[in-house]
Amino acid sequence: MLVELVRTTTEDGLYLDGALSRPEGTASDGVALDAVVMLHGVGGTFYGGSLFQSLQTMFLELGTAVLRVNTRGHGSVSMIGTTGGAGRYGGAFEVVDQCRYDVRAWVDTLVEQGFARVGLVGHSLGAIKAVYAEALDAHPHVAGLLAASPPRLSYRAFQNGPRARDHFASLATANEYLASGKPEALFTATFPFPMLISAATYIDKYGPEERYHFLPFVSKLTVPTLFTYGQRELDTGGVAFAGLPDAIVAETADSARVEVATIPDADHFYTGKYAALGTVMADWLRRTLPAS
Repeated sequence: MLVELVRTTTEDGLYLDGALSRPEGTASDGVALDAVVMLHGVGGTFYGGSLFQSLQTMFLELGTAVLRVNTRGHGSVSMIGTTGGAGRYGGAFEVVDQCRYDVRAWVDTLVEQGFARVGLVGHSLGAIKAVYAEALDAHPHVAGLLAASPPRLSYRAFQNGPRARDHFASLATANEYLASGKPEALFTATFPFPMLISAATYIDKYGPEERYHFLPFVSKLTVPTLFTYGQRELDTGGVAFAGLPDAIVAETADSARVEVATIPDADHFYTGKYAALGTVMADWLRRTLPAS
């Protein structure tokens, strides 16, 4: 498959890379999205991930171009060029709030290339970023959003969950570094999974302010949105996932714009269920955003 390497510059001066794939011809059953931006999860990259590879094929078959992108959170620790020189980013150092700059820059890039109706597609933390960016900084050219498995990043839920001790221990380590004036100090957190992360980023993502608990933002979405979850992740993923479909529905009780679908027997990464996820997404797109 031929791709076009693309670079964008964010409002705050970061250079980010991605790959654009264009459909061959026009699909007879296409949808009202000219292109989608695919947002990877924590530490991911635009060139990795078999889940996005499968979804890319589905979108191209619908006649929709696909732009797979890096955000400033790509890789664990990444040196990213900026207009002011290189800086340390990646999953270990990113401030998720700044994803708004990344998403806007990538949508602007597609619009500059002639794609007027753009969709956002995110998985895991990428899904949170899609919801967060669209809720707080809606782009006029975004016409739809597909959020696959965004977790509940809730301090209160974590502190009352079965792994509260692990959460507290990781917070304590991060706070010790902050108190000693070392916000960029790296440590291996054990919650919610083993990962290398800076003290400041850990507090930003998992601390008491709950900045990225996505549920309060769902009601602010103004474009058609599909949330998907795997049944296995709902059953076994702990407080990060338990009950989320019902919680999303409760947040959007007065809105027909937001729907939730559950993929039977699927885990967080939809292992072995890519086709099932693609079918659910494609059916929703044809029904909700049909080509005119």
